[in-house]
Order: sequence, then structure tokens, then C-alpha cells
Amino acid sequence: MNRILHAPASPEQIEEMLQSLSTYIKLAVDVERGVLAGGGVMHADCESAQLEDGSTQDDIWGADWNPASQQVPFESLINIRPRQNNPSLEILDPGLRQRVSQVVRDVLEQP
Repeated sequence: MNRILHAPASPEQIEEMLQSLSTYIKLAVDVERGVLAGGGVMHADCESAQLEDGSTQDDIWGADWNPASQQVPFESLINIRPRQNNPSLEILDPGLRQRVSQVVRDVLEQP
């Protein structure tokens, strides 16, 4: 189930987003608005939800959330953006990675 989260997720919301892939959640993170969309089968599903919610393309980056390890991998097809100096699946800019990670942790990390 694809969800847009503007605030910390409840355990139930995280479980719903895990239904698609069971062990991790694909995400599209808007680093300007501090909003994430998660739970789609593809990062592009989450990206579409973000665009419909008012995000701009340049602010949305793909990542994953692994709740078991509390890790945030930064690889996604939606991250290939030569015009934004990111020619790779992986987010290359350390500052941008930190911003994505912070949004993910603020919204998904459970105490």
C-alpha cells in the first residue's frame, strides 16, 4: 500500500507499507517538504504519489527503509539525474543523502 506521510508513522502504517515487499519499503522522499511516500512496488509509484501531493520533481529522491536493520539504502532508478549532477542509481551527494536519511528517520524510525 502506497502512503504519503507528513508526520511520524504509526506501527500500523509501517506494517501496511511493508505489505508490498515484506522486508523493506520503497520510498520517494521530498527533501524540501520533509514528506515521504512509501509502500509502492516501485520507487516510481511513490514518486507519482509525491507529485500528486504537490512535490516538485527536483526535490524527490528515491531510497528504501529496512525496519529490521534501521538502514536507508539510497539506490533507485528515479535518482538517475545527470542534470542535477547525479548520473547514478545511488544518491552521490553526501549532504543530499543526509537530508533524505533525516526525513526517513523522522517519519519511519520507531523508538
